[in-house]
Amino acid sequence: MTNNHTKKGRPDGLEAVYEYHNRTKHQFHQYARSVGYMDWDNQPDPFRRYDQTLTLPLDHPSPTGFPTYDSLFNVKKGPVASVNRDSISRLFYESLAISAWKKAGGNSWSLRVNPSSGDLHPTEAYLMMGPIEDLHEGAALYHYSAYQHALERRLVLTRKAWDIVSRDLPTGTMLLAFTSIYWRESWKYGERAFRYCHHDVGHAIGTITLASAALGWTTRLINSISYDDLETLLGLHLQDGIEAEHPDCLLAIYPADQSVSGKGPQPNLPCSLLEELRAAQFEGNPNILSSHHHDWPIIDAVAKVCRCESRQLSSEKQNPNIEIPNTNVINKDRQISARTIIRQRRSATEMDGSIRISKETFFQMMAHVVPHPSNTITQVLAWQPRVSLALFIHRVEDLYPGLYLLVRDPGHERSLRKTLREDFRWEKPEDCPESLGLYLLNITDTRETARIICCHQNIAADGVFAVAMMAEFDAALKHYGSSFYPRLFWETGLIGQILYLEAEAAGIRSTGIGCFFDDAMHEVLGIHDHTWQSLYHFTVGGPVDDARLQTLPSYWHLK
Repeated sequence: MTNNHTKKGRPDGLEAVYEYHNRTKHQFHQYARSVGYMDWDNQPDPFRRYDQTLTLPLDHPSPTGFPTYDSLFNVKKGPVASVNRDSISRLFYESLAISAWKKAGGNSWSLRVNPSSGDLHPTEAYLMMGPIEDLHEGAALYHYSAYQHALERRLVLTRKAWDIVSRDLPTGTMLLAFTSIYWRESWKYGERAFRYCHHDVGHAIGTITLASAALGWTTRLINSISYDDLETLLGLHLQDGIEAEHPDCLLAIYPADQSVSGKGPQPNLPCSLLEELRAAQFEGNPNILSSHHHDWPIIDAVAKVCRCESRQLSSEKQNPNIEIPNTNVINKDRQISARTIIRQRRSATEMDGSIRISKETFFQMMAHVVPHPSNTITQVLAWQPRVSLALFIHRVEDLYPGLYLLVRDPGHERSLRKTLREDFRWEKPEDCPESLGLYLLNITDTRETARIICCHQNIAADGVFAVAMMAEFDAALKHYGSSFYPRLFWETGLIGQILYLEAEAAGIRSTGIGCFFDDAMHEVLGIHDHTWQSLYHFTVGGPVDDARLQTLPSYWHLK
């Protein structure tokens, strides 16, 4: 056996991924390693800022009645916004900005349009594009400051440099990148933080994709760029230490009326340009987030092996051809303002244990998380779906309480039937649309099971339904390699973001649950290997508001 393989027959990088994944599972007798207490005096600053650079304040637009939320999932083309100060302001205001502040006693904290584990916000965003009408006359790279709702200029690009980068991109394309600061999450969650950071990346991909769709723009994940090249493109090669940002992904955003090849938009990054960027003088210095730190070597180790060092994913077809029946029967437009529910999204902290929803509402929720050729939101990811959903249904009218399964890709069904318990029913619910791969596995009261699995949290039992997002683990990692491990969490985060807005559209609330007993969930389904793994849990239901909290406007601190 060659030196780059372990005794178990996996490449070294994959073995490190499996070691990290198994070690960071919560068990009944022991939670994943963390410091075990809250070091409040050293809590990381949730806002990254760059000093000594040009800052371009953005507008604070009001919601509009159109487009409607349901129309964002329809492939039909609508009005396409021009690229200018107004549209760029809307893009960030409706995806990554502060949405409100909460205050209790002498403490206050911000909420954002994009959710984050523990409200810690490890995700940062960068924009690279040509001139912006009424904002900036030349091409540049910017960091988005959520605290100021402003663009902080990091690098002025020559016209020649931008022309090289955008040579093969659709007209009007902008590039948006996400990065993660692992320290922000590990401060509280310890070794499991790497998982949570990549949940957050998936949520951020979702918020940007939805906000872009509301502007008539298309968003696509670019898989043809390596970790090192993206690091150079963003100027992150100049950062080091535990507070350094790690480049995650690059997205292309362009007018929906522009066409692209089957492999999707591809930026042009020749070696000469990358060498020029490595030598460039980037503007601004990042702020310090904490005075002291606690190292977690296993996070550094798994992050290193998960770097996309080659263009190993670039051959994947941009829009996988998923053969499912027509979805028009559940494509009802409820005439709800997309921009209103995007900005009003909140994470529920407690559920009332009583609210019910109709099965028609539930079916439409599920329809929006299923990838298919006309679902413009899920198409942002450039790979065949790897996640299906186990559902603990508590209170959906005309559906038996019990354990269900939503097969998000027909290709999953054979593996799931082979892997899960032999005594499951596998019955389609009555009146379930043909286009939904929804199956009843077991009729039972699942509330206590959901509560126990989600670290004994009542919120998983008191909602309308709870979700366990199951990833096709072995097959995905074998096919793509270790760099795909974070991408599995991105897919779950995107699903979670859609569920957040589906709950808002139904007049209820939801929240992601990162704390769950991994193998206890696997035992419920009859899983005894890594064929399928639970990566993220979620709950949807009627919220209980905390009357002790005061709500303040999103940018009151600037006024």
